[in-house]
Amino acid sequence: MKNKSFIKNKLKLALLAPTVCFSLVLTSCDKEVTELAPYDRLTEESAFTKPERIELAVAGVYDAAQSGFYAGTAVRGYPFGAAHVEQGDVRGEDMLNLEAFYAITYGSSYNAATANNVYHFETLYAVVNKANIVIEGVEKAVADGLITAEVGNAYIGEARFLRALSHHELLVHFARPYNHTADASHMGVPYRTLPVNTPARVEEARKQGRDSVKDAYAKLLEDLNYAEEFLPATRTKQISRATKGAAIALKTRVKLHMRDWAGVVTEGNKLISGVDSYTSPIGNYKLTASPETPFANNSTNTESIFSFENTSNDNASVNGSLGQMYNAGTGGRALVSISPIIWNASFWPADDTRRNITVSTARAIYSNKYRDAATQSDWSPIMRYAEVLLNVAEAEARLNPMSTRALSLLNAVRGRSTGQTYSLSSLLNQDALIQAIINERRIEFLGEGLRWKDIHRLAKEGKYGPAGIPAKVASANLKREDFVAASGSVRSAAVALPAIPYEDFRFIWPIPLSEINSNPVLAQQQNPGY
Repeated sequence: MKNKSFIKNKLKLALLAPTVCFSLVLTSCDKEVTELAPYDRLTEESAFTKPERIELAVAGVYDAAQSGFYAGTAVRGYPFGAAHVEQGDVRGEDMLNLEAFYAITYGSSYNAATANNVYHFETLYAVVNKANIVIEGVEKAVADGLITAEVGNAYIGEARFLRALSHHELLVHFARPYNHTADASHMGVPYRTLPVNTPARVEEARKQGRDSVKDAYAKLLEDLNYAEEFLPATRTKQISRATKGAAIALKTRVKLHMRDWAGVVTEGNKLISGVDSYTSPIGNYKLTASPETPFANNSTNTESIFSFENTSNDNASVNGSLGQMYNAGTGGRALVSISPIIWNASFWPADDTRRNITVSTARAIYSNKYRDAATQSDWSPIMRYAEVLLNVAEAEARLNPMSTRALSLLNAVRGRSTGQTYSLSSLLNQDALIQAIINERRIEFLGEGLRWKDIHRLAKEGKYGPAGIPAKVASANLKREDFVAASGSVRSAAVALPAIPYEDFRFIWPIPLSEINSNPVLAQQQNPGY
């Protein structure tokens, strides 16, 4: 029997389904829709008629984010149950795709019909649409007196947080970075704020084109500002349900992508107090003593700000879960390993305790952040306090040459794992400080899907990271002896997948064919080259 607790269940909203199924529509056109009244599905008509049903409707948005559809009926953790981690990692160079599952993403051989990018797009917009349905339904429930404005605003805050998170994920995969043009006027993605749940709205949505990147980010920040205002600072499900701290933390990431360094610091300061050892006055976040704790204790640690919960009966499945994809322990399929490129990096000390969160086999070295291959209950990480500290560290370093605060924030993260911390005298200049912070992000968030986000925002600048899609180790060329911790080099024959420059059309994904065929406006706005 399914667990019926708030986020763990599989409650979904059914919508009016037009004869053509495409990503504008919430329903996934799977066989479940043919059931008249399945026990775990609320219709839109009934979802907002009772307070307890409204709460379940909100749960449905989390569920869409945690375990969306793949190829109609399968569940593989799209978009945030596991896929965003796997996609974000294998678009970069620090994790190595060994098998076929993410070969299209890893080798940049995608097109407008390939599965990895198509289902990411479609399921992200399914989350957006469910969020929009909840927002509209909750507003009506407040107007009808079913729930108070305070309760309603908090529910809407959750929906808008998830809507913002989804749109940002779309922007970093399907649009050029914020600084691609001087005023960010280039094409972003359609920022959808109205539910597509009637034939009339389907037709309206067919005519919506892409917002500019600037406008999309502005709308995204409006959502997060609302979420910050109305979400609670603490709650029972502190990590798996959106909070005020989660909204603020996500704003530090968003503003980092906008290169709004002062904005990053302003938002980050809401969550940072102290010197050297930092804590948050909102949500009581702090670094755990061990870098392993957020993964060993998904639901009860002080560092995780927001994650998507997976359980033994609600997860990304054998074909998509983090425990199956990444883990080489008992039962793990071990399809994605750590790459020698990062393992051998000289800036990662050989005695760093983060190297111990691994499993070594005769073939490769694997992350052990996700260790439950048997029941696939590892949570999918979105934001940790370590990221907030490093986001602010980079912003401070960008604003203030040789910033002592940037150094302190950097060393707070680095220092819990290695005694080899930095001093200003060892870094010599501002560029070295910024580079050290970027390098630290590669170590700290290894296997958490953040690498592509950093490549995306840094590529145009081309100074602190690869100026495009980086060269990668080819699994066919890998040898176990390629792993030499902190050696500073990788056997050249292993790095057989060449870099792709930023200017190449493959740097961003195409709008899916399913969407192009449904929306004539987007058909004229396809990313060049596809």
